[in-house]
Amino acid sequence: MRIVTALLVLLSLEYGIHAQDKFGFEFDYAQFGFDSLSNYVEFYYAFPKKGLTTVKNSAGNYVAALLGIKIEDVRKNNTILNKIWKVKQNVAKDTTAGNQALVGVLGFRIAEGKYLATVYGKDAADTSRNKVYKENFEVKPFIGKSPQISHIELSKKIVNENVDTTSIFYKNSYEVIPNPSIVFDSKMPVLFYYAELYNLKDASKKGALKFGETLVNSKGAIVYSRERKVNNVGNAIVKVGMINLRNLPTDSYNLLLTLQDTVSSKGAISGKKFFLYNPKAKSENPGNSAPYVSSEYGVLSSEDCDLLFDESRYIATADEIDRYEKLTSLPAKREFLYNFWKKRDPNPATKENEFKQEYLKRLAYVNSHFGALNKPGYKTDRGRVYLKYGKYDQIERFPSSPNRKPYEIWYYNSIEGGVLFVFGDLTGYSDYELLHSTKRGEFHDYDWQRRVIQN
Repeated sequence: MRIVTALLVLLSLEYGIHAQDKFGFEFDYAQFGFDSLSNYVEFYYAFPKKGLTTVKNSAGNYVAALLGIKIEDVRKNNTILNKIWKVKQNVAKDTTAGNQALVGVLGFRIAEGKYLATVYGKDAADTSRNKVYKENFEVKPFIGKSPQISHIELSKKIVNENVDTTSIFYKNSYEVIPNPSIVFDSKMPVLFYYAELYNLKDASKKGALKFGETLVNSKGAIVYSRERKVNNVGNAIVKVGMINLRNLPTDSYNLLLTLQDTVSSKGAISGKKFFLYNPKAKSENPGNSAPYVSSEYGVLSSEDCDLLFDESRYIATADEIDRYEKLTSLPAKREFLYNFWKKRDPNPATKENEFKQEYLKRLAYVNSHFGALNKPGYKTDRGRVYLKYGKYDQIERFPSSPNRKPYEIWYYNSIEGGVLFVFGDLTGYSDYELLHSTKRGEFHDYDWQRRVIQN
C-alpha cells in the first residue's frame, strides 16, 4: 500500500496533478526498541493544508482534519486501539491555506505479535474527502542480545541545536520532522534519517562494530555507500544521517543501514524505500544489476568477504574453495557469497535463510568457547567439527591428571549410525586437537590414548 501511494504522489508531481484533485493524507510508521517484550511504534501523518477546507469564523480562519487509528491483534483476534484525533491549525485571516502541511506523530508501546493497522484521514469540514491505509505489521522486539537496527524514520529535517524539548517531534536530544509521504524532490533534495542501534555493549567494547549506509536504485545498483567504525559506546545509540539526492535521477530507491560485528560476523540490516522526483538529473541507465548488489553482501568489503568465506569453508565443496580463491575483484566475491548461501537456503520462499542463521549461531558459539591463544574458535579442531556437524549428542570430559593430559570425547548418535570424536589438549593451552574419529573421512588413530599420556 505504501509503495502504491508513493507512486501516485510521484506521478502527480510528474504530470501536474494538484493536491486538490485527490485528498492529500499521507501516512508512514516506524518501530523502535522499548524492552525485551515490545517495541515503540510511531505513526507519522501529514495533511497538506491546501487540501483541507478553510473554515472562517469570527476568530479567523482555520483548517482541521480527523485522524483515526485502529490496531487489531491478528493472532488474538481483538482490537488493542481504536481512536480518533482532531488536528486543527489556524491560518491567516481572510486567506486560504497555503502549501504547508499539518504534520504530526503518535506513538504506542505494542507487544510482540502480528497486527493490522487501519489508518484514515478526513477533512473535518467535509468528511466525504478522505483516504484510508491498511498496513499489516509485525512487532519483533529489538532489545535482546545480538546487535540490532531499528526501523528507519525518513525525515524532512533534523534539528540538533536550540532544540525545543516540548515539541512532539523531540526524541533523544533531536527534533525529527517526519516525511510521511516518503517522497523527495528538487525542492527537498536532502534526505534525513533517524535510526537507533541496540545491544552493542559486548561488540563495541572490542571495537568490532561497523556501521554502513547505502543507497540502491530500482535496478539494484549502488549509487551511494559509506561505512565507518562505531566507537566504544553504551548498549544503545542513535544514528542520524543526511544524504544529498540533488544529482540522482527520478527513481525509487532503497536506503540500507547495516551494522556488522566483525569479530562474530553477526550483523543486522534495516531498509526503507523512498521515491525521488528530480527531472533535471539525467539517468546513467546502469542496466540490470545482479541481485547481490541490493543484498547484505552488496556492502561487504573485500576483507569482510574473505573472512566470511574463511569461516564458512567447512561447508564448502572443494570446487567452491578453488573458485573463491581465484577471485580477485570485490564484486565477484560478493556475488559468489550471495550464491553460496542462496543455494543452501532450505526454504527460499521465506525472508530468512534458516541454514545460514543456524550456521552463524554455531560460529558465534565456537568463537566464544573454543578460541585458544590468538586462534579464533572457528580455526580450532573442535570449532571445525562443531560448525560442520553441529552440537554433539553427548560429551565426556577427562580433566588433567598427573599421568594424563586433558581430553574429551564427543558423540553424535545420528551420523552414520553413531560416531565419536576425541580431542586432546596436548600443549596445555586449551587448543584441543583432533586425536581420533570414527567418522568416515575424518582422522583415524585407534592408538590415540598414547598421545595423552604424560611423559
